[in-house]
Amino acid sequence: MSTETGQRESRRQADRSRETRRKLMEATVECLVEHGWAGTTTTVVAERAGVSRGAQLHHFRTRGELVAAAVEHLGAESVLDLKERARQVDESSPRGRIAAVVELIADFYASDLFTAALELWVAARTDPDLKTVVVPLEVRLGRETHRLAVELLGADEGKPGVRETVQLTLDLVRGLALANQLTDDGKRRSRIVRHWAKMLEDSL
Repeated sequence: MSTETGQRESRRQADRSRETRRKLMEATVECLVEHGWAGTTTTVVAERAGVSRGAQLHHFRTRGELVAAAVEHLGAESVLDLKERARQVDESSPRGRIAAVVELIADFYASDLFTAALELWVAARTDPDLKTVVVPLEVRLGRETHRLAVELLGADEGKPGVRETVQLTLDLVRGLALANQLTDDGKRRSRIVRHWAKMLEDSL
């Protein structure tokens, strides 16, 4: 086999590997949202992804590793989407920018990402092995979300109280997303978000 042929085959294998991982992670999040942690077994995920059990084990040795990777993957994808929507807000409604951005952040937390992550967090509370995977993930996602909120809001954390105000915003929308898990809380969430955005404009 020539060097060029070998390189092409290596690229094809790498592409197949990335595609397999993507399918597994997307199937995992879908299962978490639909069936919860208890119903998200590696067998169910592999079947949903259309991937063999052996291929699944090759990429992820345990269910905890698979689910953590899936939540982190969806988080990264969601952040990119949030940035793009925030850019469109900047172009379309500069005057109501803060209110629009807070609404975007609230919608971000009310998405399937939060539902999937919540299943993972709750399971990790009583599972020491899973907890060792989840705690570092939560720290990374929390840090990235805070940094993103600062960027989107145009907040200057050098000013007293601004960092705390940004964190309050994130805590607020996280709580609203939690309230939305059992029933559709959209109307109340919209009212609270609009009210908070007004207060936020004064604070920032």
